[in-house]
Amino acid sequence: MTDLFNPTSEHRALRELVRSFTEREVDPQAESFDHAERFNIELFRQLGELGLLGITVEERFGGSGLDPVAAVIAHEELSAADPGFALAYLAHSMLFANNLQVNGNDEQRSKYLPDACTGKKVCGMCMTEPGAGTDVLGMQTTASKKGDRYVLNGAKMWITNGAVNDTELGDTFLVYARIVGQPRNQLSMFIVEKGFPGFSLGQKIKGKLGMRASTTAELVFEDCEVPAENLVGSEGAATMCMMRNLEIERVTLAAMSLGIARRSVEVMNRYASERTSFGKPLRDFGQIQRYISQSYAEFMAGRAYTYYTASAMKLDEPGHRLDSDGVKLFTSTMAKDIADRAIQVLGGYGYVAEYAVERLWRDAKLLEIGGGTLEAHQKNMCRELQRVERIL
Repeated sequence: MTDLFNPTSEHRALRELVRSFTEREVDPQAESFDHAERFNIELFRQLGELGLLGITVEERFGGSGLDPVAAVIAHEELSAADPGFALAYLAHSMLFANNLQVNGNDEQRSKYLPDACTGKKVCGMCMTEPGAGTDVLGMQTTASKKGDRYVLNGAKMWITNGAVNDTELGDTFLVYARIVGQPRNQLSMFIVEKGFPGFSLGQKIKGKLGMRASTTAELVFEDCEVPAENLVGSEGAATMCMMRNLEIERVTLAAMSLGIARRSVEVMNRYASERTSFGKPLRDFGQIQRYISQSYAEFMAGRAYTYYTASAMKLDEPGHRLDSDGVKLFTSTMAKDIADRAIQVLGGYGYVAEYAVERLWRDAKLLEIGGGTLEAHQKNMCRELQRVERIL
């Protein structure tokens, strides 16, 4: 019988590799980097040594050439220890590396992907703006062609990996903009490097509720000069690139929710067995039994849905809008609710950092907002369902 969660021996070996690395290297540093609101760049580069930073990138460009299920495995395992670190990984490996692998040309892939796959360069993607989040087609960043280059003007907000510390930009970004004079629904995508004239760090955003080990920043483009060969695809054709990459982004964000939920179930299950009250283990009380059993059932339901969706995906083909939205809609709230129950089971101990669930609860909230809000997923799913007569 095929294992839904480890369909091949390669997938199983990958899970064992990432889980071992996570327990040995990621878990011990999670609390301190969350507290300091710092990105662990040294640990990040170790992911490159393991072949994870280019997990879906072709081997000829320095990647591992694996599939969406492999990407889900990596994100689930990393997020079970440190969702903030996993989010930085997602922005680099999915929003930049996978996006360029699928939508770029060989010259662009050869130039940028090898350094992204090793972690020599820290990368990300710029879509959201100060006044355009869910309404992504309302973005105001513009590009105009001037000779052998494009000139970008505007600002991007909430950019993961936008800064690697308080004052230093990330290295390379895929930036969505509208060519001056083109319609609202025709976006273009550009590769922008740190050091390009007119490209700067606006501010590093601090004081976030969660995901503090992932840096978030405002990036500013003031007459930013970008070589014409850094246009990805053709002018006005990036809207489809963006929508296609949103599918794998949302599935891997769902995988992050799985990691949060799984760790929360493990913590409350263990604590309820070890802690006694009124002379009995906590797990003997019906209220606690409900929290644990309900959480496990919801986690397994979300896990099955996520891996089912990932197994049907092809990275270079769109067509999974309904279920990529669906898994994130379900698992993001599921993870937050399960982390909340874990805090309740642990009582005062759940409210402090020692048992990790308070951090997982804080981190889980972003997943109901970033990469598509709950409301956006509901809208998208209803639109997709309107087109089908039979669900199955």
